[in-house]
Amino acid sequence: MAIKIVFFATPDIALETFKYFIESNDYEVLALVTQKAKAQNRGKKIIERNITKMAKENNIAVFEPDKISKDPEIIKKLKDLKSDFFITFAFGQILSQEVIDIPKYATINLHASLLPKYRGANPIAQCIMDGNKKTGITTMKTALELDAGDICLQDEIEITDEMNVVELMNEISSKSPKLLDMTLKGIVNNTLKPYCQDDSKATFCKKMTKEQKEIDWQNDAINLHNKIRAMYKINTNHTKFNNKIIKVLKTCVVENKPDEYDKNGACVCGEIIKIEKDGIVVKCAHNCIKLITVKPEGKGEMKAVDWARGARIDKGAKFE
Repeated sequence: MAIKIVFFATPDIALETFKYFIESNDYEVLALVTQKAKAQNRGKKIIERNITKMAKENNIAVFEPDKISKDPEIIKKLKDLKSDFFITFAFGQILSQEVIDIPKYATINLHASLLPKYRGANPIAQCIMDGNKKTGITTMKTALELDAGDICLQDEIEITDEMNVVELMNEISSKSPKLLDMTLKGIVNNTLKPYCQDDSKATFCKKMTKEQKEIDWQNDAINLHNKIRAMYKINTNHTKFNNKIIKVLKTCVVENKPDEYDKNGACVCGEIIKIEKDGIVVKCAHNCIKLITVKPEGKGEMKAVDWARGARIDKGAKFE
């Protein structure tokens, strides 16, 4: 008999997992619970979410509560479905105990970190920003306290020095279906025993702020590099040149070799100290950072060296 689930999710990172459960003969997806689509871009046009489209294409009921914990009509509909599990994956709302307790077995959340590290919002970007070499995904039994429920299963993911947040999201997206599948079947078959988190080892992260988008050149090159790849294309970092915004998309760290860069130590942070064939070398508080790919204001994404040539920028110029 198929395991009956209700899927709670909003962003595209959950699409591959949602598709897996729809196509699997081992599961019956009874409904999707998601956030209402918001107006986007300058035209303020409301564009339907991709996960909502997928649900409708497969004749799956869609619920879009403003706040599910205070929506008795949808709560009643969820109770009437008689599901075995609720699965939450980047849903974006906090569930009440009443909702958590509805399914037969459990409400299972997939969290994009190796809990108890990085509880809360934005764990994917934060672990890159902090310079971690590994992260992972965790399935857990949902509890009222934020990301503090009993751990079911975990899967580690390596973070390379050049991996950006979009690439890590794709890796998490591809690994999530299997881990959730193993979790649900393990609970049903009573072969999986969830265990308590060690709260003393818990760390927390918050959503990125607008202020974090600005590049402070008086920082170490490695910190800037981690920040830029952590916010790649989602909350893209930017600087200014001649009062124009320059979004920075790809960088690498360059050791400050005395025979090659800043020989007399006269360069200041934010100063372009060399233009090479593969990028622009900029002075930082410690070492240098090479801008490889940028997006100048009013233009498309391009190689940083092409932008420099087109704008006639030379060694000695400074970013604001």
